[in-house]
Amino acid sequence: MNSKTHLGHQAKKRFGQNFLHNEAVISDIIDAINPEPGENLVEIGPGLGALTEPVIERAEKLSVVELDRDLAKRLRHHPFLAPHLTIYETDALKFDFGQLATDKKPLRIFGNLPYNISTPLIFHLLTFKDIVQDMHFMLQKEVVERMAAGPDCKAYGRLSIMTQYQCQVIPVMEIGPEAFKPAPKVDSAIVRLVPHRDIKNPVKDIAALNTVCLAAFNQRRKTIRNSFKNLISVAQLESLNIDANVRPENLTIDDYIMLANFIVDNPPEPIAPRNKKLSRRAIKRAQEQDDS
Repeated sequence: MNSKTHLGHQAKKRFGQNFLHNEAVISDIIDAINPEPGENLVEIGPGLGALTEPVIERAEKLSVVELDRDLAKRLRHHPFLAPHLTIYETDALKFDFGQLATDKKPLRIFGNLPYNISTPLIFHLLTFKDIVQDMHFMLQKEVVERMAAGPDCKAYGRLSIMTQYQCQVIPVMEIGPEAFKPAPKVDSAIVRLVPHRDIKNPVKDIAALNTVCLAAFNQRRKTIRNSFKNLISVAQLESLNIDANVRPENLTIDDYIMLANFIVDNPPEPIAPRNKKLSRRAIKRAQEQDDS
């Protein structure tokens, strides 16, 4: 096999395509994933097969989710890969990964994710965490840093909290732009996500955790007194032994879990209709901050 099957295919900006071509980097990534025969392996965005081919060499079978119909067609007609692949030509953001799992074979998901949709895609995948063994993703280096960040640092935010609550986050390796064609303008990194089997401090509603994180980090320079004014009063914060004058990055994940559980038990007043657009903008702004 030859992973340099990219001749004749132009990377498409609308799909955020950057194709791996460095053989040494590819080998290191495959070693990190360590695919084995019989595993329930799923690749998101196989593209030109840089990771697909060496995974097939080790594991023999693979499911792939590819949105680009030209690339999906190439895979269907690939002389070596086609017999080993189950191809789902669809948008991974809308795909039901639950249909791929079996009782005895949890999913092992990997891929070079388009950086422009990496955060919403990871949030989508986390909804399937109970049927996932692990995930390995190529992401923008700064996004991996945010995922792994702890309190009291600039990188810490909604993505850190939501990911670490649900998974062990393990940065694996960093990769320079020169490993891709076309070369992106940012450094990349591989991250391993291992869903927690048991959560010692469970939140009552994961959506509530996302709500308090959105409120906190939408304007992260504000104190939480201001960030949470529509969710939790200063008196209520004090009752939880939380200083209303600290900034969002100063609270721990356990603090956010406590706040989320509090608003589940003490629902805030509904958002006025005139503020709903502001709420949608806040969500979009938070996603942009996570991905930038």
